[in-house]
Amino acid sequence: MKRTYAAFVLLGLFWGANFTYMKWAAALISPAQITLLRVFFGFLPLACAAWYKGVINCSQLRHLPHFLVMAVVATAFYYFSIVKGTALLPSSIAGVLGGSIALFTAIATLLFLRTEKLNWQMTSGVASGFAGILVIARPWEGAANPIDLAGVAWMLAGAIVLGVSYVYVRRFLAPANLPPLALSTWQIGLALLVLVLLTDFTGIGNILDDWHAAIGVIVGLGVLGTGAAFLIYYFLLQELGAVAASGATYITPVVALLIGWATGEKVGLLELAAVVLILGSIAMLQIGRQRPARIRRLSRKF
Repeated sequence: MKRTYAAFVLLGLFWGANFTYMKWAAALISPAQITLLRVFFGFLPLACAAWYKGVINCSQLRHLPHFLVMAVVATAFYYFSIVKGTALLPSSIAGVLGGSIALFTAIATLLFLRTEKLNWQMTSGVASGFAGILVIARPWEGAANPIDLAGVAWMLAGAIVLGVSYVYVRRFLAPANLPPLALSTWQIGLALLVLVLLTDFTGIGNILDDWHAAIGVIVGLGVLGTGAAFLIYYFLLQELGAVAASGATYITPVVALLIGWATGEKVGLLELAAVVLILGSIAMLQIGRQRPARIRRLSRKF
């Protein structure tokens, strides 16, 4: 059990630190190039693990159109959008906004799957999440706003797309009962091919001008923050289940905020309030989604 909880904390740390690595690299190369490097170095450990476990086979090719949709939307576009948003925002702010993925996943599930009914806990969670986004974006400050609203829009676009992608997986890929490692390997591998075709490589070598940024992208963002993070997440799915494993999202915004503060970014009361609201949103959404299942279990007992 100690190993399980260590993996849980490690996943939150990996995800939270990603925003700092993206910020470093954004000063040297383009968002598309950062995305390409992240996917390439993240694909390597996944491909090795998939080969070792033998989870890839030719019969899975019939799902290729769905793999391609996930590769383009939930990987290439999602990773690009959060890099673009992080380049325009302090890494701490980007990390806090990254915690809104659970909010948009819940909304997409309610809108498109209709397998869950909205209850007061979920309603409170949605309201708290949007309040946290407004607090962090500060749109009321107008021209004096220190937060780039374009960066906020890119972060939210990524969160929305990823939230909808979970619905897509549940509708079109979950019935196939594919091993999660196989699905992620196809998804990341195809995204790598798409990015290689679309990315302008001009100046990508500039990342080597700063070894901190180079190691951050290759090791921190790619190998650990993408490849190893996927593997840890699937380990947690097996050990704790989906709801508990997703609890790593509680750690991510806090880690991003602390790293941003430690590296000199301003962290004030508004940022702290936004973290509390977004984390509260995640908690209320999870409580609301678990409550109907508990009620059904109790009703069967009686």
